[in-house]
Amino acid sequence: MGVPGGGFGGGVRSADTVDGVPVPPFITDLRARVGHDLLWLPGVTGAVLTDDDRLLLARRADNGMWALVSGILEPGEQPAVGLAREITEETGVRAEVVALAAVRAGAPVSYPNGDVAQYLDLTFLCRYLDGDARVADDESTDVGWFSLDALPEGMAPSSAQRLRDVLAYRQDPAAGPAFVR
Repeated sequence: MGVPGGGFGGGVRSADTVDGVPVPPFITDLRARVGHDLLWLPGVTGAVLTDDDRLLLARRADNGMWALVSGILEPGEQPAVGLAREITEETGVRAEVVALAAVRAGAPVSYPNGDVAQYLDLTFLCRYLDGDARVADDESTDVGWFSLDALPEGMAPSSAQRLRDVLAYRQDPAAGPAFVR
Protein backbone atom coordinates (compact mmCIF):
# COMPACT_ATOMS: atom_id res chain seq x y z
CA MET A 1 0.00 0.00 0.00
CA GLY A 2 1.37 3.42 -0.84
CA VAL A 3 1.03 6.43 1.37
CA PRO A 4 -2.38 8.02 0.81
CA GLY A 5 -1.76 11.34 -0.90
CA GLY A 6 1.51 11.18 -1.91
CA GLY A 7 10.60 -8.98 17.03
CA PHE A 8 12.25 -9.69 16.03
CA GLY A 9 14.50 -8.12 13.24
CA GLY A 10 18.21 -7.81 13.17
CA GLY A 11 19.31 -7.05 9.63
CA VAL A 12 21.34 -10.02 8.45
CA ARG A 13 18.99 -12.96 8.12
CA SER A 14 19.68 -16.55 8.97
CA ALA A 15 17.82 -19.79 8.33
CA ASP A 16 16.95 -19.96 12.06
CA THR A 17 13.46 -18.85 13.02
CA VAL A 18 11.35 -18.72 16.15
CA ASP A 19 7.61 -18.98 15.51
CA GLY A 20 8.26 -18.19 11.84
CA VAL A 21 10.27 -15.03 12.53
CA PRO A 22 13.97 -14.90 11.52
CA VAL A 23 16.53 -14.90 14.31
CA PRO A 24 19.67 -12.78 13.81
CA PRO A 25 22.86 -14.87 13.63
CA PHE A 26 24.40 -13.16 16.67
CA ILE A 27 21.44 -14.36 18.76
CA THR A 28 21.75 -17.88 17.38
CA ASP A 29 25.42 -17.79 18.43
CA LEU A 30 24.50 -16.54 21.93
CA ARG A 31 21.81 -19.20 22.28
CA ALA A 32 24.42 -21.88 21.50
CA ARG A 33 26.24 -20.71 24.65
CA VAL A 34 23.42 -19.81 27.06
CA GLY A 35 20.62 -22.10 25.93
CA HIS A 36 17.12 -20.83 26.61
CA ASP A 37 18.17 -18.54 29.51
CA LEU A 38 17.10 -14.91 29.59
CA LEU A 39 18.82 -12.65 27.07
CA TRP A 40 18.75 -8.86 27.59
CA LEU A 41 18.52 -7.30 24.13
CA PRO A 42 18.44 -3.76 22.74
CA GLY A 43 15.35 -3.04 20.67
CA VAL A 44 14.18 -0.07 18.63
CA THR A 45 10.66 0.97 17.64
CA GLY A 46 9.52 3.67 15.26
CA ALA A 47 6.22 5.52 14.98
CA VAL A 48 6.40 6.58 11.32
CA LEU A 49 3.99 9.44 10.62
CA THR A 50 3.14 11.24 7.40
CA ASP A 51 2.63 15.00 7.24
CA ASP A 52 -1.14 14.38 7.47
CA ASP A 53 -0.78 12.15 10.57
CA ARG A 54 -1.16 8.71 9.02
CA LEU A 55 0.68 6.02 10.97
CA LEU A 56 2.60 3.10 9.48
CA LEU A 57 1.72 -0.25 11.07
CA ALA A 58 2.66 -3.84 10.29
CA ARG A 59 0.66 -6.96 11.16
CA ARG A 60 3.15 -9.29 12.85
CA ALA A 61 3.61 -12.76 11.38
CA ASP A 62 4.17 -14.35 14.80
CA ASN A 63 1.03 -13.18 16.61
CA GLY A 64 -1.20 -11.47 14.03
CA MET A 65 -1.27 -8.19 15.95
CA TRP A 66 -0.82 -4.76 14.40
CA ALA A 67 2.37 -3.10 15.66
CA LEU A 68 4.76 -0.25 15.16
CA VAL A 69 7.86 -1.28 13.22
CA SER A 70 10.49 -2.59 15.59
CA GLY A 71 13.59 -4.72 15.66
CA ILE A 72 16.73 -5.79 17.43
CA LEU A 73 19.93 -3.83 17.02
CA GLU A 74 22.98 -5.62 15.68
CA PRO A 75 26.04 -5.48 17.98
CA GLY A 76 27.56 -1.99 17.76
CA GLU A 77 24.75 -0.60 15.59
CA GLN A 78 23.60 2.94 16.33
CA PRO A 79 19.90 2.99 17.35
CA ALA A 80 18.61 5.53 14.82
CA VAL A 81 20.55 3.88 11.99
CA GLY A 82 19.27 0.45 12.99
CA LEU A 83 15.69 1.67 13.16
CA ALA A 84 15.84 3.31 9.73
CA ARG A 85 17.20 0.00 8.40
CA GLU A 86 14.42 -2.00 10.08
CA ILE A 87 11.69 0.27 8.70
CA THR A 88 12.97 -0.11 5.14
CA GLU A 89 13.64 -3.86 5.45
CA GLU A 90 10.21 -4.60 6.87
CA THR A 91 7.99 -2.16 4.93
CA GLY A 92 9.84 -0.74 1.91
CA VAL A 93 9.38 2.75 3.38
CA ARG A 94 12.20 5.21 3.98
CA ALA A 95 11.82 7.31 7.11
CA GLU A 96 13.76 9.98 8.93
CA VAL A 97 14.34 9.15 12.60
CA VAL A 98 13.48 12.49 14.20
CA ALA A 99 13.65 12.13 17.99
CA LEU A 100 13.88 9.71 20.87
CA ALA A 101 10.44 9.60 22.52
CA ALA A 102 10.75 6.86 25.14
CA VAL A 103 13.09 4.41 26.84
CA ARG A 104 11.39 1.45 28.48
CA ALA A 105 12.24 -2.06 29.63
CA GLY A 106 9.64 -4.61 28.68
CA ALA A 107 8.63 -7.69 30.61
CA PRO A 108 10.42 -10.95 29.82
CA VAL A 109 9.02 -12.75 26.75
CA SER A 110 8.93 -16.54 26.53
CA TYR A 111 8.98 -17.95 23.00
CA PRO A 112 7.42 -21.27 21.90
CA ASN A 113 10.86 -22.90 21.59
CA GLY A 114 11.66 -22.10 25.25
CA ASP A 115 13.87 -19.05 24.62
CA VAL A 116 13.39 -16.15 27.03
CA ALA A 117 14.30 -12.56 26.16
CA GLN A 118 13.77 -9.13 27.65
CA TYR A 119 14.10 -5.95 25.63
CA LEU A 120 15.28 -2.46 26.44
CA ASP A 121 13.28 -0.55 23.84
CA LEU A 122 14.16 2.86 22.45
CA THR A 123 11.06 4.34 20.81
CA PHE A 124 11.47 7.06 18.20
CA LEU A 125 9.27 9.56 16.40
CA CYS A 126 9.90 9.11 12.66
CA ARG A 127 8.85 11.07 9.58
CA TYR A 128 7.85 9.38 6.33
CA LEU A 129 10.20 10.26 3.46
CA ASP A 130 9.22 8.02 0.55
CA GLY A 131 8.45 4.51 -0.62
CA ASP A 132 5.33 2.43 -1.04
CA ALA A 133 4.38 0.55 2.11
CA ARG A 134 4.40 -3.20 1.46
CA VAL A 135 5.26 -6.45 3.15
CA ALA A 136 8.99 -6.51 2.45
CA ASP A 137 10.12 -9.49 4.57
CA ASP A 138 8.71 -12.48 6.40
CA GLU A 139 8.17 -10.70 9.73
CA SER A 140 4.80 -9.23 8.67
CA THR A 141 1.70 -10.42 6.86
CA ASP A 142 0.30 -6.96 6.10
CA VAL A 143 1.45 -3.34 6.19
CA GLY A 144 -0.67 -0.20 6.02
CA TRP A 145 -1.21 3.44 6.81
CA PHE A 146 -3.82 4.36 9.41
CA SER A 147 -5.32 7.60 10.61
CA LEU A 148 -4.54 8.24 14.28
CA ASP A 149 -8.27 8.42 14.96
CA ALA A 150 -8.98 5.12 13.14
CA LEU A 151 -6.34 2.66 14.32
CA PRO A 152 -7.05 -1.02 13.60
CA GLU A 153 -8.45 -3.51 16.10
CA GLY A 154 -5.86 -5.88 17.50
CA MET A 155 -2.98 -3.49 18.11
CA ALA A 156 -0.21 -4.92 20.28
CA PRO A 157 -0.40 -3.41 23.80
CA SER A 158 3.32 -2.55 23.72
CA SER A 159 2.83 -0.65 20.45
CA ALA A 160 -0.17 1.20 21.87
CA GLN A 161 1.97 2.34 24.84
CA ARG A 162 4.85 3.33 22.57
CA LEU A 163 2.50 5.30 20.33
CA ARG A 164 1.13 7.16 23.39
CA ASP A 165 4.73 7.98 24.34
CA VAL A 166 5.49 9.30 20.85
CA LEU A 167 2.36 11.44 20.70
CA ALA A 168 3.07 12.86 24.19
CA TYR A 169 6.63 13.68 23.13
CA ARG A 170 5.39 15.35 19.92
CA GLN A 171 2.92 17.41 21.97
CA ASP A 172 5.64 18.57 24.41
CA PRO A 173 9.20 17.88 23.21
CA ALA A 174 10.64 19.96 26.06
CA ALA A 175 9.43 17.29 28.51
CA GLY A 176 11.93 14.89 26.93
CA PRO A 177 11.60 11.17 26.34
CA ALA A 178 9.29 9.09 28.54
CA PHE A 179 10.93 6.70 31.00
CA VAL A 180 10.01 5.11 34.32
CA ARG A 181 11.27 7.18 37.24
